[in-house]
Amino acid sequence: MRPAELELDRVTVRYEPHDAAVLDGVSFAVGEGERVALVGLNGSGKTTLLMAAVGLAAHEGEIRVGGISLSRRTVQQVRERVGFLFNVPEDQLLFPTALEDVAFGLQRKGASGRDARERARAMLDALGVGQLAQEPLHHLSHGQKQRVALAGALVTEPSLLLLDEPSAALDPRATRGLWRLLREQRAAMVVATHDLGFAEELCTRYVVLEGGRVSFDGGDGARVRELVEGEAER
Repeated sequence: MRPAELELDRVTVRYEPHDAAVLDGVSFAVGEGERVALVGLNGSGKTTLLMAAVGLAAHEGEIRVGGISLSRRTVQQVRERVGFLFNVPEDQLLFPTALEDVAFGLQRKGASGRDARERARAMLDALGVGQLAQEPLHHLSHGQKQRVALAGALVTEPSLLLLDEPSAALDPRATRGLWRLLREQRAAMVVATHDLGFAEELCTRYVVLEGGRVSFDGGDGARVRELVEGEAER
């Protein structure tokens, strides 16, 4: 039996030892190819959970990615299995042009320069920003940078995608194109999002965070809307 692509077992995160927990005993698992929407209001812990899953936030409890228990010793091995999208794309764009940035992950995995550039250009095309391949990244809009960063997360075909607000700053047409593209991916994914319409098009399961704890885990999108809207009104 294959291990889950992502498992969290009683995961707690505090940014300072005496602070209140940002995540408080969170447990759930994501299976092979499963698409899970991570939903909750600002401050509920969504971004912290994604960062903890790749060792960017210290945690208590256990996190496993593809059966590998996350630790200082295994963090690089874990990250090689994951395509990660930050909610601030500038945090992960490192190279002068879009094409160089997207190709880098492939070259790091052993692809030739030519093959990496061809595959990077194809992914940029698929995300509607192929015409920006040679543009300096500092010339791009926030939405364009986000799509370049997403291309870098997808191009290496990871087994797990962790995406933080991937539809933010996209117009309706680009948003439709994005969920259609993500539907075609074989990877398991956890998508932190405020966009419930986007989540309904892409995901079949919802994990709702409220105050750092899981308040709902299931497939009932209507129930998720009730929970999130009710929490926003309180």
